[in-house]
Amino acid sequence: MTQLHLLPDNATMYRALVEKDPAYEGLFFAGVTTTGIFCRPTCTARKPRRENVLFFASAGEALGAGYRPCRLCRPMEPPGAAPEPLRRLLEEVESDPGCRLSDADLRARGLDPGAVRRWFKRHHGMTFQGYQRALRVGMAFGRLAQGGRVFDAALDHGWESLSAFNDAFRQVMGASPRRATGPPVVVDRLVTPLGPMLAGASERGACLLEFADRRMLETQLERLGRRLGAALVPGSSPCLEQLEGELERYFAGELREFETPLDLRGTEFQQRVWTALCSIPYGQTRSYGEQAQLLGEPEAVRAVARANGDNRLAIVVPCHRVVGADGSLTGYGGGLWRKRWLLDLERSSLARSSTSPVA
Repeated sequence: MTQLHLLPDNATMYRALVEKDPAYEGLFFAGVTTTGIFCRPTCTARKPRRENVLFFASAGEALGAGYRPCRLCRPMEPPGAAPEPLRRLLEEVESDPGCRLSDADLRARGLDPGAVRRWFKRHHGMTFQGYQRALRVGMAFGRLAQGGRVFDAALDHGWESLSAFNDAFRQVMGASPRRATGPPVVVDRLVTPLGPMLAGASERGACLLEFADRRMLETQLERLGRRLGAALVPGSSPCLEQLEGELERYFAGELREFETPLDLRGTEFQQRVWTALCSIPYGQTRSYGEQAQLLGEPEAVRAVARANGDNRLAIVVPCHRVVGADGSLTGYGGGLWRKRWLLDLERSSLARSSTSPVA
């Protein structure tokens, strides 16, 4: 979908390869002529000389040129996919509500606690121990919401005393079990062709979809919690399952309009801007000025741009379809390379459908 002539120049890509720059994940692949393998930009293998590197826009192009995937960085897997040992760890924790694994337990499984902590911090915004705690609290809250007793919820989800349960619950939910007023926002991590994303859903609908490597993500999560008056806990929900399925179809070029219910709570002006974003047709773009005109406030271009930046639902609320007055690509929280990739995807999908023979 992304054409090579739209990529950065070779010098820029080689610098990204040497520096293992995660901002270029998914944008290009590097083939090493002396070994016959191809890698991600962030591969930790020893970097080859510039004259021994060829760049490809996709893994498919690299395979077609006779290169085989690197066993170290696994370029055929979606960016951000959990390594196999961590996938097993996640399955173990999520299948057992009372599971409480210590650093010693991790070492017994052949895992480095420090590496696990860093991976969870990067991809989930919390340590592994924090993830376990929040997961258990979220499950316990579900039990309480169905009328269960606090004592039973505590014991069934791994706490040996009510005081310890109350402390953990208050830390995650911001209130004691008896005073928690509303359901939490359930947050899950989704793997996409553009890297891992954090998705969140309230009782009303999806309220978060953001790239996990976006700057200030933790601040954004805190603001979301305050706006909705809810704690964010890891877990799954039918809404997130629907969103994940629709994202898969979108990235395959098969879906143009999302039907997942949305929770777009914000200021009155933000909600108007976000609604206007949703009216931009698939594969098309508008300028910030055109968006302001559409809202009946032609002088509010900067305010429109700020509200675009405050959008919490990337792709679904398509702020990537807003460009500069001259058509140039301007600021995007996920990085301009992702903005270009998304626009290329949509335009390529439209082009294919327009040339398909009519049955």
